[in-house]
Amino acid sequence: MVENTKPLYATGRRKRSVARVWLKEGEKGFMVNGMDVDSYFGRQDLRMIVRQPFQALHLPDRFHVKASVVGGGIMGQAGAIRHGISRALAIYDQSYRSVLRKEGFLTRDPREKERKKFGRKGARRSFQYTKR
Repeated sequence: MVENTKPLYATGRRKRSVARVWLKEGEKGFMVNGMDVDSYFGRQDLRMIVRQPFQALHLPDRFHVKASVVGGGIMGQAGAIRHGISRALAIYDQSYRSVLRKEGFLTRDPREKERKKFGRKGARRSFQYTKR
């Protein structure tokens, strides 16, 4: 375990979202972009995603989480915060790393949307052919 007074910092990413996460031991609370996590993420499944690392390690109210997240959609932002929390917990205690790795929380999800190409309707779809 790392014994320090300053918060642990980690960066999490998913799709186009980037989350900067700070964990401070001893306090309660979960703030995302200056708002409470329950008001920022309106859906229950998104609130569950950001709390998954704590549930996997059985640490419900041991840390205060402050997250700043930009880019992407709401689902990608939740995944980025989960990735950042997992990375910070792995720095805090190396024994947590194996549990988080097994759950898949330390792996960055590399899937991103493919860009639209010129002369095409989308990334790959072509315009409809008509013989005139």
